[in-house]
Parts: sequence; C-alpha cells; structure tokens
Amino acid sequence: MGLKQADQDRLKGFLDGIKAKTDNFLGYPVSKDFDYKDLFEFLKYPLNNLGDPFTPSTWKVDTREFEREVITFMARLFRAKEDDYWGYVTNGGSEGNLYGLYLARELYPRGIVYYSQDTHYSVSKNLHLLNLRHIMIRSQPNGEIDYEDLHETVKINRDKPAIIFANIGTTMTEAKDDLLKINAILDQLVISDRYIHSDAALCGGLAPFITPRAAFDFKDGCDSISVSGHKSFGSPIPCGILVARKQNVARIARSIAYIGSLDTTITGSRNGVTPLFLWYMIKKLGMDGLKKRVASALEMAEYTETSLQQAGVAAWRNPNAITIVFPEVAEAVREKWQLATADGKTHLICMPNVRKDQIDQFLGDLKKIKNNSDII
Repeated sequence: MGLKQADQDRLKGFLDGIKAKTDNFLGYPVSKDFDYKDLFEFLKYPLNNLGDPFTPSTWKVDTREFEREVITFMARLFRAKEDDYWGYVTNGGSEGNLYGLYLARELYPRGIVYYSQDTHYSVSKNLHLLNLRHIMIRSQPNGEIDYEDLHETVKINRDKPAIIFANIGTTMTEAKDDLLKINAILDQLVISDRYIHSDAALCGGLAPFITPRAAFDFKDGCDSISVSGHKSFGSPIPCGILVARKQNVARIARSIAYIGSLDTTITGSRNGVTPLFLWYMIKKLGMDGLKKRVASALEMAEYTETSLQQAGVAAWRNPNAITIVFPEVAEAVREKWQLATADGKTHLICMPNVRKDQIDQFLGDLKKIKNNSDII
C-alpha cells in the first residue's frame, strides 16, 4: 500500500523546506557538493559492516572491501606506516575520538588526558564515559592550545603517562595544535609513556593538501586520528574515519564466534552505506580533485575575510583556515544563514560547496541590519 495523499504532500513540503535550508547555511562544516545517485540501488539491501573490517566474517551483506580501501587511503594520507595501521568507518568524529581515548586508556590506565579549553564539547562526555583523569589547558586567543601552560601542567604530573588530545581545527576558530611542539615538550620533560590523539574532524580532509602542512599526523607523532566523513569529504549520512596504530588495537581485540570476526570497534552493527559513499568520493575525485576542492575553499575564505574587512567588520581567520571569525551578528542574520555563535563570536565556514553569490548575499544582509555597537 502506498502513502495517503496527505502524507505525500507532507513529504513534498518537507523536501522543499530542506532544499531551502540547505542552500542557506554557512555556519557549519558540512560539504554539500556530492552526488551519489549512482549508488541508490544499494539502498535496497541491508548493508551492515559488523565486526572488524580487516577480518573475514560469516556475515556477507557488507561493504567491508570498500571500507578497507577507504582506510588504506586515509592511512596513506595521514602518513601512517604501511605495516602499522588499522581503522574503520565510524558514525562520526565523536566516536573516533572516543575510540582514540579508549586505546589510550588501555595502554596507559594511569594516564592523564590533557586537552585545551577550545576542545569539542563531546570530549568531556567521552572522558566521563571512560572514567579518565583529565586536566584542561588554557587556549591562546586564536584557539590553539597554550604550550606554556601545557608544559607547566605536565611538568607537575610528570610521573604519570601523558595522553594528549590535540585539536586539528577547533570548532569556532579552526585552530590547530602543533604536534611537533607538543612532542618537544614531552621530550624535554623526558616523558616516554605518551599517547597523542588528533581530532581532525574538519581539517583531516584539508590539512594534507595545504602547504605548509600542519603537524598533525602519524609522521608528526600521533597515535590515532579521527576525521569526519560528512565535513570536508561529503556524505548525506553523518560518518567518520578512525585510523590508529595497529599494534595498539591488537591489545583490545577479542574474537566473537557467532559472527566469525573480531570485536575491535565501538559499535556492533555498523553502517555499510557510508563506506561506499566515501569510497565513491575518493575514486571520483582522486588526490588531484580533493586538492582542487581545498584550494577553492581557501580562495573563497580569503574572499570572504577580505570582503568582511572592507565592509568594516573585524573579521579574521587562522593561517590556511576556511573558518572566518567575526563579532556576533544580529539574530536575523544568524537565523537565515544558520551561523554558529558563542562567547560573542560568530563564524562562517567556506566549505568547498560555498559559492561567491552566497557570500555576496550574506554581506548584503549584514549591511541592511543596523544594531547597537556590540552587534553587527
């Protein structure tokens, strides 16, 4: 039986609304320039990647062969050693962060987690779930971790293993913590028991294609990286990618007889469609295509920052960032363009899909609004 006409009309109206809302958001890091219509046939099947993506399973209705290719691509992108990487496609960046901290806890049960005050809100929840001791470190004005405060705090606790939660693109300012500086601090304090997780939710898909390259990956000393698949890459379903050192994952693996696989992931049943989306995007664009998308986003960010400054707005961005920060804007503008605002600051993110005409319309709306001196 089909839907009643009233229900069909409701869906049609909802679709029209979603189209309009999607075209009008500039404040959140989600790519919209994807087209997966070639994959629609796969939605007819219960694709489930339960179990370890690198271990055979008795469950065959999956996309794990594509998931493995996605992980291999990401591992190379993040300069992991060929014989020491493992990973899986997660439900999002927060799950990848939870996994990285989970590995750190199993490796160093007595460890202390250090993270900056600009760290994503989900991390405090993850720390609570894992019952990990933690200390918040000051942030610099640009959102980057305060290395002096980190040095002094770790120095006080140098008898404990150090677990560093590094931000590779903070939520509001896209600031990147420098792993080379962090490792230099740990070296200076002679702390060999260390674990570094990189939260590269947005910038994991950007930083590898930007020169100079940010210090954030395995070659720079991290032990695990989490990146969102629906942000810089693009997916209609939220997802993420977690890549970790294989030797650390082996510590937590256990065999599950009835699925004929290893239990190495956070969730049991896992989405089998999103790995296919990510694989398709990688194959369709390739390294050159991904690099061009990043270059285009950076050009748009420069245009937006300059245009705002010329309009008298105190706009700024971190080096090689696609996030532009400026004083809090009027509610009408925030609502229309769905702009994230916190602590008196608003930001706009020039994802690869952002167009010049959208920025020009946004600037036009700003000029029309006349508010008090604290609000644009």
